[in-house]
Amino acid sequence: MSEQVIAPTAEIDEPMVERAVGRAARWSEASVSGGHDTATRRLASLVHDPDGVEFALRFVDRVARPDDDRVAARELARLAGRGATLPGFANLVDRTMLRAGAVLAPQAPRLVVPLARRRLRALVGHLVVDASGRTLRRHLAAARAQGRRLNLNLLGEAVLGEAEADRRLERTLALIRRPDVDYVSVKASAVASQLVPWDLEGSRDRLVERLTPLVEAARDEGVFVNLDMEEYKDLDLTLALFTTLLSRPGLEGYSAGIVLQAYLPDSVAALEQVAAFARRRVAAGGAPVKVRLVKGANLAMERVDAALHDWPQAPYATKAEVDANYVRLLDHALRPELADALRVGVASHHLHHVALAVELAAARGVERQMDVEMLQGMAPAQADAVAADLPSDESLVLYTPVVHREDFDAAVSYLVRRLEENAGQENYLYAMFSAAGPSSYVDRFRASVRDRDTVADSPRRTQDRSAEMEAMAHSLHLTPGRRRSPADEGGFHNEPDTDPSLPANRDWARRAVAATPAVEREPELTDPAAVDVVLDRAAASTWGTTAPEERARLLREAARALAVARTELLTVMVGEAGKTVAEADPEISEVIDFAAYYADRAAELAPTRFSPARVVVVTPPWNFPVAIPLGGCLAALAAGAAVVIKPAPQVRACAEVGVAALHRAGIPADALQLVHTDEGAAGQRLITHPAVERVVLTGASATAALFRSWRPDLPLIAETSGKNALVVTPAADPDLAVADLVRSAFGHAGQKCSAASLAILVGPAGDPRSAIGRRLRRQLVDAVTTLRVGDGRDLGTTMGPLVGELTPQLERALTTLDDGESWLVEPRHLGGAQWTPGVRDGVAPGSWFHRTECFGPVLGLMTAATLDEAIAWQNDTGFGLTGGLHSLDADEIEYWGERVEVGNAYVNRHITGAIVQRQSFGGWKGSVVGPGAKPGGPNYVAQFGTWRDPSELPAAPVTGPAADLLAAIAPSVAADDLAWLRAAAGSDAAAWRDEFGVEHDPTGIAAEANVFRYRPLPSLRLVVGVGAAPRDVLRVRLAGACAGVAVVEVGDDVEPVPGERLRAVGEVPTTLRRAAAEVGASLVDTPVLADGRREMLSVLREQAVSVTRHRFGHVEA
Repeated sequence: MSEQVIAPTAEIDEPMVERAVGRAARWSEASVSGGHDTATRRLASLVHDPDGVEFALRFVDRVARPDDDRVAARELARLAGRGATLPGFANLVDRTMLRAGAVLAPQAPRLVVPLARRRLRALVGHLVVDASGRTLRRHLAAARAQGRRLNLNLLGEAVLGEAEADRRLERTLALIRRPDVDYVSVKASAVASQLVPWDLEGSRDRLVERLTPLVEAARDEGVFVNLDMEEYKDLDLTLALFTTLLSRPGLEGYSAGIVLQAYLPDSVAALEQVAAFARRRVAAGGAPVKVRLVKGANLAMERVDAALHDWPQAPYATKAEVDANYVRLLDHALRPELADALRVGVASHHLHHVALAVELAAARGVERQMDVEMLQGMAPAQADAVAADLPSDESLVLYTPVVHREDFDAAVSYLVRRLEENAGQENYLYAMFSAAGPSSYVDRFRASVRDRDTVADSPRRTQDRSAEMEAMAHSLHLTPGRRRSPADEGGFHNEPDTDPSLPANRDWARRAVAATPAVEREPELTDPAAVDVVLDRAAASTWGTTAPEERARLLREAARALAVARTELLTVMVGEAGKTVAEADPEISEVIDFAAYYADRAAELAPTRFSPARVVVVTPPWNFPVAIPLGGCLAALAAGAAVVIKPAPQVRACAEVGVAALHRAGIPADALQLVHTDEGAAGQRLITHPAVERVVLTGASATAALFRSWRPDLPLIAETSGKNALVVTPAADPDLAVADLVRSAFGHAGQKCSAASLAILVGPAGDPRSAIGRRLRRQLVDAVTTLRVGDGRDLGTTMGPLVGELTPQLERALTTLDDGESWLVEPRHLGGAQWTPGVRDGVAPGSWFHRTECFGPVLGLMTAATLDEAIAWQNDTGFGLTGGLHSLDADEIEYWGERVEVGNAYVNRHITGAIVQRQSFGGWKGSVVGPGAKPGGPNYVAQFGTWRDPSELPAAPVTGPAADLLAAIAPSVAADDLAWLRAAAGSDAAAWRDEFGVEHDPTGIAAEANVFRYRPLPSLRLVVGVGAAPRDVLRVRLAGACAGVAVVEVGDDVEPVPGERLRAVGEVPTTLRRAAAEVGASLVDTPVLADGRREMLSVLREQAVSVTRHRFGHVEA
């Protein structure tokens, strides 16, 4: 527990609590006798209606927010049309209007939708005030006549770039310069864009520079400025900004405020920090400051953020803890010794807590130190009752969001938070509007007073990378009681990324990027004979005879060793690969996940059924220099294969650091070898050596073709190129779409095979004359031109340099436009490997940029007339790696999800950054060569060997086309073969029932669906070669029948089609293998099995679908 800075002169005791209870009861009675206004009654009815909040949230977000009237009309018809249930809180007039609007809106959207929006503005006008001159003037005058001060908080579009930040700053300055305004709140994230959490000092300095003119203007105008915050990650930054800003020359005599959120246990230490600063300031002749104590209104998003990152929830877990901490903060802040230095804003609608603050201030003689703040329009009768009991007419402040009419949709997130918060049964306003009223809260109030000094005051997030790695380093290879990583406990669990909101982690990252990696470089081999020595050693390794359970144990040790090496890995990735900390740290988490996840897969391999490949060669790319190289190694090791890894020449040190960590974990030296070869004869020998039974490639399609040309029978497992598009419809949230598009297109300077290279804007979303089209382009240009290009070692960099060579494709993409195209943002060469990002407008379907992977910081915009056309263009690149959709229309989401041809599909989120198990990563069509199982998924390890049928097959009833096929072939098939085929069909049915026909979401995050599913191939050509057993041919046809895939038998002279998968039985001529290699077709010629869990994979494609399921933290029903 933190010690109190100064002991109070009066304790919170039972008599004081009783006086507070009595005072709260009087306020409640006074408000009831005064009668609730219409708006309050409506709000009370809404929060107590089980369907009311959900309806209201959807109406606000889906009808009032969209810029496109047709989208809003469609949603209104869906929400309130025939068969829809209207909530009980809606009165007769509103119910009639809703029903009529739902019928008329689709026919006359431009008439009905503006009326619906106007009605909503009227209904919420008491909560969010119009910022236009005349309306705001009237509101301010009315408040002043009632003796109220208004704390104005200007809402606006999402701040994605400096232009919008400048606009928000200018509009806030305009508020300050109004003679009728004397109090404003501003958030750091509203006046500066793209703040980097890792760079607190740099962000602070930027903010001080931007806010100094505003605060100076406020000083000159006599306006009070309060620094607001919502997100936990902004706490340290806002505190640093507050103290630095008010220490600037000329501002020593200006009084300003800062908000602290009681739902964060961190607020106790933060209050002590602010109080100490205030006392020093006043002692030096400066002005006092104010702390505004709130409960915290961003709980839903904090929960979502924690779940997505696998971090502990930053706020307290229970409302009881929040209330107890709020009492503690009041107790610590309302002190005579602080009265001259620290004013306190008691910001709450909890009448008992406000009453306690009044009683406490009176008992300690600091009434003038305190004022009360309540929300504009929320329970105004209670606010009136409280105001009448305060010592000054201006002791009640109303926190008042204001928004310009054209930005009204920006109020949606505020309204969602307010509605969801008030609908919580633990919320005080919910109790206030109940039949029992606030009296039902008395016991909880007493508990909050009782527990104020015992509720935890230490942060719930305690991650400290330096301390963790030191502890884990001591634990490796020790006793069974050693500290274990989460992967050991209760099955697979993703490794959390490093939390930059914590000071210890920021210090860790700062030291890591400044360090010089100590790497012992292996020599480069140029003689094929030297390569033979390496491969012969691998072939002689006994790793394949190691029991699966022992391999699993060593891979879990490897996970811990990689976690211990996080600092060294971060240092070398930033220095050698040009990655920012924000890009590099999650990649380290990913490789730790690979080790732990593949350990579980290793334990599933029964030696009686599975024989591992002898030697696997891993040939990774440079863009993910840790996760992809080591991920391939770990998968092959899990299967029991010896591994030789040849890292990309640009990032050799990254691989060496990672391999050294695996060796420290106990992976034998002969089971995992690292070699550097030239690109000539030695490199070719590494692929063509006869001991090599699998090659793992992540790279260009041309490289895959080259390897197969060297060795036509090469069993290649390759993730290749991608040309990925994100579709944006008029039903999208434009700000969210742009934020995700910029992240997807320009993360790691676009040097990801998953990067968004195209944005396909549908209908009005692509029309710069429409409201949504203008907004999308404005926000996109703002966000892209604000990206800070620099060295990854600079923590303030948001886009790093190019790492690979400037290929002809990328050079053309960065410098040359095709017919009909124009630069929305023209890229510039800053020198060396640094380019600013570019956006090409007017990319035509079928054009060079539409179908060419460029692998760099260039985004192309296409405009499609319909969603169907957008999907057709998205699918018409020849690739099928990742793809995204931004739309809040449920029908559009379902329609797109059934038709998009990609291995990784994303809805209402960015399309990069796949996480092991959540979004196993791999593509379709021209983006994959080989069997097609996805890294980080359940079938990947099983590719690194040969399977045999079990002695007994699981079975299920055979129905449908498979039963028909069995019946048709029965008269012409030998009895033994027919029995085998029937068993195979039963095994297929069981596999479909248990695995292939089921959508899997093992991670189970409520706010984000992460579904792994199997999709039938459109068709499968079955190559029947010389010596093919008729039984095997029928077996493949049975698998297709179970999955609904048409299997077409062809001869071995067939011409492969680019990107297709061929299944072959019998001998496969070299000519066919070469033909498949030339066009990038996959040829699967593994033994045909009766086991449906294995054989049916040949007729299926894996797909990972990730869908955001929340809006502003509210998880939709």
